[in-house]
Amino acid sequence: MKEQLTLVLIKPDGLKKSLTGNILTRLSETKLVIVGAKVVGVTRELAEEHYKHLKGKPFFDSVIDYLQGKLYHDEYRRVLALVYRGQDAISKVRKLAGATNPEEADPVSIRGQYGRITTTGVFENVIHCSANEPEAEHEIKLWFKPEELMEPTFRTKKVTKKSVTQVNWK
Repeated sequence: MKEQLTLVLIKPDGLKKSLTGNILTRLSETKLVIVGAKVVGVTRELAEEHYKHLKGKPFFDSVIDYLQGKLYHDEYRRVLALVYRGQDAISKVRKLAGATNPEEADPVSIRGQYGRITTTGVFENVIHCSANEPEAEHEIKLWFKPEELMEPTFRTKKVTKKSVTQVNWK
């Protein structure tokens, strides 16, 4: 058994269907520790970088639109991004999530219970989870800044930037 980190995204359809609590409860069965969580409005650039391995596929644009929540009302144009840590985190979360195709997923998995394929062929599978350690590291670094995680995860460096404008509370 190996200590690992993994990224989990509760996708816009999971938020639209009010499944966040159900999914988090199911994920708690893994006994993994949440080290980061945030709601993210997904830009096209972020979605394209996340799914860059699918670039050139005929369904690429529909997958990007799906992750951005463009299939739903404005209030669902976001995802809940989480980082979990623990023994065999990747395989535990992937087993619980089920197969990417909801129709092929075990009926007791998250995707088997809550996923569907739309009439246009889009897999609404409510959750994303990293497939392996290199992917998990890439995805975590893509979705989170080091200071947004409660524990040190990967090596960091300090960078000083000039003329940085910040938004602060009044």
